Amino acid sequence: MKILMCSSEVVPFAKTGGLADVVGALPLALEKLGHEVRITMPKYKIVNNQKLKVTAIAKDVDAGKIGNNIAVYFIKNDKYFGRDGLYGDKNGDYPDNLQRFSFYSRRSLELLKEINYSPDVLHLHDWQSALAAIYLKNIYRKDNFYNKIRILLTIHNLAYQGLFLKEEYPKLGLDDELFSVDGLEFYNKINILKGGIIASELINTVSETYAMEIQGKEFGCGLEGVLSGRKNDLSGIINGLDYDAWDPKKDKLIYKNFSPETWKDKYQNKAQLQKDCGLSVNDAPLFGMVSRLADQKGMDLISSSMEDLIKIGHIQMVFLGTGDVKYHNLLEQMAKRYPHNISVNLKFDDSLAHKIYAASDIFLMPSRYEPCGLGQMIALKYGALPLVFKTGGLADTISKENGFVFEKYSVPAFIDSAKEALSAYGDKVKWEKLVKKAFTYDFSWEESAKKYVELYKNLTSKG
Repeated sequence: MKILMCSSEVVPFAKTGGLADVVGALPLALEKLGHEVRITMPKYKIVNNQKLKVTAIAKDVDAGKIGNNIAVYFIKNDKYFGRDGLYGDKNGDYPDNLQRFSFYSRRSLELLKEINYSPDVLHLHDWQSALAAIYLKNIYRKDNFYNKIRILLTIHNLAYQGLFLKEEYPKLGLDDELFSVDGLEFYNKINILKGGIIASELINTVSETYAMEIQGKEFGCGLEGVLSGRKNDLSGIINGLDYDAWDPKKDKLIYKNFSPETWKDKYQNKAQLQKDCGLSVNDAPLFGMVSRLADQKGMDLISSSMEDLIKIGHIQMVFLGTGDVKYHNLLEQMAKRYPHNISVNLKFDDSLAHKIYAASDIFLMPSRYEPCGLGQMIALKYGALPLVFKTGGLADTISKENGFVFEKYSVPAFIDSAKEALSAYGDKVKWEKLVKKAFTYDFSWEESAKKYVELYKNLTSKG
């Protein structure tokens, strides 16, 4: 089967979040299953031609490769993509993002004819490439070359929809009639993701629970009506984890490698991290968090509970990430008050992230909503038990069998779950069983890729 993936970011070329990880890993798994995958993405300033062996194939298109033979086409336009940021700068989103990603989407479709590649499936990711669905359905399908291509749109986070002022609509080059309640209009604005949902034959998101949640008002972000209207075409597939990058047995970034058989070597990682972070080197339960520091990630619960948990359980906490300034300030104040219990690292540091996963006893991920999440999967691989709120991908991957789950989003419920974790940690026999069981979970991309193949088959059978 031939698949073209369109994404605004792809590992190892450009990344701001989990979207890039998915589109960097899923094609590799599909290739191993015998499918032909190609990718398009914008040619950002960050893409290094020499390092990544990128060569020109047209005046405005370069090409690279991932896997054994997966072509990656870079759509060039220095006016739009020759900037330091992918989507914006310190002042916010770039004001011309509508033009930037409409250019990318149309050029991706035009390129197919130029290289004579007619995919069975056009697999789009998030709003930045959702325009390709709109253009394919309303403009390019008139050309016989394009009329057999079927469209799958994957929503990685419904909160990001591509909203623009209605006055910008003429820049899209679409018929005026498409700016309507049954098209791209959304409360008198342009909504690109909404248009993509309507134009795509199938839609999926990154966990089964999230696919259900976004059909309701609480998580639907205003599109619950559109999505529930497409419920028969909407499904969820959990993201996979790249175990080549995340494996304590061969991880070069942690202090000491360990495996399920030598899992107690994990505690050497813990002791060294405690030392490096200025914490007391002892057997205190260590809570780790690698995350954006924001309400969505449960920071409101954590910040309201930290002092109580330190007093109750004499716990230690290590934080890594950046986010809202109010949480930066609060965490730094708490670290000054409890320097031997709390370490705060307000930055992105891949090496430290690996060390935190390897050292943590309990991994904090109490997100208010979480489409999929990878942190909980990584934590299990490193023998750290996740503490999560029952939502989205967290609900699909973590249970009482392999972590600690609370079902009401509140400070008391969070504290009760933390107490449960502390109680389990205090019972060394029980804790050893939990840690050993954590190692047994497999969230590799192979299984998720097989589910995507089934979606592709469903698409192409529609004719």
